Amino acid sequence: MPNERLRSALLARNMTVQTLADAIEVNPKTVERWITQGKVPYRRHQFATAAALKVDVTTLWEDARTVDTATDLTKAEIGTVYPHRHTVPSGLWRELYGRAQKYLDVLVYSGLFLSEDPLFHDLLRAKVAAGVQVRILLGNPGCAAVRQRGIDEGHQIMDGKIRNALVLYRPLMKSHPDIGFRLHDSTLYNSIYRSDDEMLVNPHVYGIGAYMAPVFHLRRLSDSGLFETYANSIEHTWENARQVTADDIASITGA
Repeated sequence: MPNERLRSALLARNMTVQTLADAIEVNPKTVERWITQGKVPYRRHQFATAAALKVDVTTLWEDARTVDTATDLTKAEIGTVYPHRHTVPSGLWRELYGRAQKYLDVLVYSGLFLSEDPLFHDLLRAKVAAGVQVRILLGNPGCAAVRQRGIDEGHQIMDGKIRNALVLYRPLMKSHPDIGFRLHDSTLYNSIYRSDDEMLVNPHVYGIGAYMAPVFHLRRLSDSGLFETYANSIEHTWENARQVTADDIASITGA
């Protein structure tokens, strides 16, 4: 039977049979057979295809060996699980970001604990000066998703926490405009802290603050594993967020 999931994934990425074949270095006719005849490729081609299309390999094929391999890979990418964010060693955040050579991303609603840390500000200055891509994504304090998250946590002050973070970041925005700051309107299911091929993922749990929710320390082992799933979330949110500068802070916060 035709593999409609593979066909749909191609369309979603705006790719053709030819562009996929070129990306994974196989004959276009081979890719066509995967789609029209439902042929199952070798596992190395399955994972290469999933990486090119930025989907989980098990979305495209249900081959038992592939599912087992993907499951083992996912387990291997999880380094440490902390039961609550407040149990994460206090220095780990700076250690993680201190290792960044290419990418340093923060995807949160407020991430107030980082904005309050002057050593974290120093680290951001040093990293952007060294050529690291630094991106800070905060929630838009006026959007519905932020208001709802505050309600879900039971305090209804999430917008205020974001405004506080923006005020704290304003000097950094002025002195280092190369640091990217954007506001997003997304319903955020996880706070994500990425440094190159490592990240801390803090799931959001209904009824409790993020500091009480677990944290997973992930390390990338492939281009189609668990790490990549969260990394793609950062990219999608960044693409749909709007830039914010020091000049915007007064109108947003009233400060």
